[in-house]
Amino acid sequence: MSVSRRIVLVVTLLGTAVACQAQWVAVARAVSGRIQRMEQQNANGSGGYDVATVVIQAQAQKVYQTAVQRLQAHTDQVKVLNQDAKKRTVAFTNGTLTASLQANPLGDNLTQLVVASTLAPAQNNATSLVVKSIQSVCTELKVVCVLEDQ
Repeated sequence: MSVSRRIVLVVTLLGTAVACQAQWVAVARAVSGRIQRMEQQNANGSGGYDVATVVIQAQAQKVYQTAVQRLQAHTDQVKVLNQDAKKRTVAFTNGTLTASLQANPLGDNLTQLVVASTLAPAQNNATSLVVKSIQSVCTELKVVCVLEDQ
């Protein structure tokens, strides 16, 4: 293959990659602010999980810092169990339920916030804790986030 054909191939591949990235970001922005939730209660009563996610138009580090600040501002309601600023994760509890959150960058100014909780046997679902955590971060960032109907 000649040098000019290689250059054309590389430019075409780079252009395609950039276009795909742009389409992904456009899709993520289109679903921004929609809180989506999933839960599972095991049939045998051995527990389960509750997870909520939202895409927020903000930098991941800012979303993470806001989440940590919100948790620390409400020490009468929740306790931070551990946090990892490098991974942008934090685990917390309200004394009954325990949850973790993570701020994942999707782009320069686009973040997926995930909050998850495992359920012990015979424990109520953690929806209120999980969704309330996301809504608190959204409110602080002045972003409208709405729980989608299941």
